[in-house]
Amino acid sequence: MTARILVAEDDPKQSKLLQAYLEREGHSVLATDNGRAALELARARRPDLIVLDVMMPEVDGLDVCRVLRAESSVPILLLTARSTEADLLLGLDLGADDYVTKPYSPRELTARVRVLLRRAGTSHTPSGPIRVLDVEIDTVRYEARIAGQQVALTVKEFDLLRVLAAAPGRVFTRAQLIEQVFGFDNHVQERTVDAHIMNLRRKIEPDPARPGYVLTVPGRGYRFAEPEPGT
Repeated sequence: MTARILVAEDDPKQSKLLQAYLEREGHSVLATDNGRAALELARARRPDLIVLDVMMPEVDGLDVCRVLRAESSVPILLLTARSTEADLLLGLDLGADDYVTKPYSPRELTARVRVLLRRAGTSHTPSGPIRVLDVEIDTVRYEARIAGQQVALTVKEFDLLRVLAAAPGRVFTRAQLIEQVFGFDNHVQERTVDAHIMNLRRKIEPDPARPGYVLTVPGRGYRFAEPEPGT
């Protein structure tokens, strides 16, 4: 799958290296070295995916991520030198779909790009809507509605909701969710699934502290609530 990719990285050597690897994969690459220009390019050129460095001049990557996520569901891959759990979860909380910590292998990054593009691309595969309780998931338009109200979800949040809601009552382990949502990306950790579930609940649950849709099964994983008999 070829795509238009925006690379926002203020290190010229890293930027050129990323551009070379991504172009070798057949992608068209837009490059910038500051956050303000990244916002302008994302709005004007509408890339299929954004590789976004956290530490950038003018506007940092986290602020760029926050603004873009409020405007679109474009997949965002963060590059960060901050490796603490709190920093990584903050990026996911702001709407990033994945992250790579520095130093990183360009091959690992291109593999993660393939995963995100594949997941975003499969969203357009014709399929019937999923309806359970008052949740409706349109896998053609890549939209989710709760009680008739559309909810803005990231690629990963949408895919998690789709997988869980397609089989109400079935318990999915974190490993199974990684396999179905993140594909062959074996670098994903179980805590990443938990972070995405937490963000998903914030968006779809009336009370995220007492979820009624995405339920935790202690010691096992997660399941989607089953409708009452006769409903």
